[in-house]
Amino acid sequence: MSKISAFLKNVVSEMRKVSWPKRKELTKYTVVVISTVIFMAVYFGLVDMGISEVMKWYTGL
Repeated sequence: MSKISAFLKNVVSEMRKVSWPKRKELTKYTVVVISTVIFMAVYFGLVDMGISEVMKWYTGL
């Protein structure tokens, strides 16, 4: 049990050392992540549709 409490004390100590982002930085990071996810989803969706159409065309020959 003492190992668990020592571990938790170390966790609290390390969390106090963390440099947390300010609200403005966090907003910028969130926008970058969301826009990247949307871009990648659209990109892979288009690639998937393209491959799907090629396979339909190929199997229809």
